[in-house]
Amino acid sequence: MTPPLILASQSPFRRMLMENAGLAFTAEAAAIDERAVEEYLATGNPTPQAVAEALAIAKAEDVAARNPGALVIGSDQTLSLEGRVFHKPADMAEAKRHLQAMSGRTHSLNCGIALVRDGQVLWSHVSIAHLTMRTLSDVFIDRHLARVGPRILASVGAYQLEGEGVQLFERIDGDYFTILGLPLLPLLAKLRDLGAIDA
Repeated sequence: MTPPLILASQSPFRRMLMENAGLAFTAEAAAIDERAVEEYLATGNPTPQAVAEALAIAKAEDVAARNPGALVIGSDQTLSLEGRVFHKPADMAEAKRHLQAMSGRTHSLNCGIALVRDGQVLWSHVSIAHLTMRTLSDVFIDRHLARVGPRILASVGAYQLEGEGVQLFERIDGDYFTILGLPLLPLLAKLRDLGAIDA
C-alpha cells in the first residue's frame, strides 16, 4: 500500500499543478517561520539555491512530524538578482520597488523541493529558471500594479507569470512548473522511483 501523499503548502498554484497531474493528495500548510530559518542559515552564507532547498525541507519536515507514515512534499522559492535575495513584498510600494529593481535585468527563480517521511529526507532538489524583464517605466509599473491589485503580494517576485505578469518579460529560460513554484517533472520522476505513483 502506498503512503498518503501530502503537499506541505496552501499555495493554490502548487495544488493546481498536482491536481492537473492527476495526483491524489491532501494539502496542509507548514507552520515554520521562514525568516527565522533564513537567519539561521545566513551564518553559513548560503546561496539562494541552498536557502530554497533548506526551506523546502523544513516545510516538509514540519508537516511530516504531524503525519506519521505520510510522504510529504515541501517546496519553496527564492528570487535572486546579482547576489540580492528578494522576499514577498510587504505592500504595494515595496512591490513597485521590486519591479523597478528587476526592470531590464535578468533574475533567477530558485525552486527547492523535498520529500520527507517520518523525519527522514528521502530526496531534495533545486530547479532554477532565469527570467529577463523588459525595461519598465515607472508609469507602466504603477498602471500594472493598479490593475493586478494586492494579490501580487503573494508572489516573491511581485508578478504572476500565469496572469498579466507575463507582459513584464522579454525572455524566459527555464521550466514553467519551476516558475510557478513546484518542479513537477523531477518530483513525478522521484515519486515513480519510490513506487508512490503509477510508473
